[in-house]
Amino acid sequence: MNAQTLAQARKGYAQHARTTQTPRATEYELIARVTHRIKASAEAGPRAYPKLVAALSDNHRLWTALAVDVADKDNGLPQDLRAQVFYLAEFVHQHTAQVLNRKARLAPLLEINAAILRGLSGRRPKS
Repeated sequence: MNAQTLAQARKGYAQHARTTQTPRATEYELIARVTHRIKASAEAGPRAYPKLVAALSDNHRLWTALAVDVADKDNGLPQDLRAQVFYLAEFVHQHTAQVLNRKARLAPLLEINAAILRGLSGRRPKS
């Protein structure tokens, strides 16, 4: 099997595997991916600022989608959890603007995403 065939097989398997993911696993994957991009671009320094802006923009869009989802009257989550997610989305939007204006630190956005990832994975926070 040559490298091209192997790459095509991996791509085909990955697409199939993604279609069998649960919505929770998909959310986890999307949040993890954007969180990693935010961290990596922040750690890369000032020259990676355009990548940081792109990652923060994607995080903003992700939280907008989460807010729209929990605002839907047919959403199956408990009302209090839906309200908390909506509040977090509002915070993320406001804080992202402050980060982009260099008036706030990035850490709260990363902490929020990490907390959501723990919740989606079912892990308890470290004591």
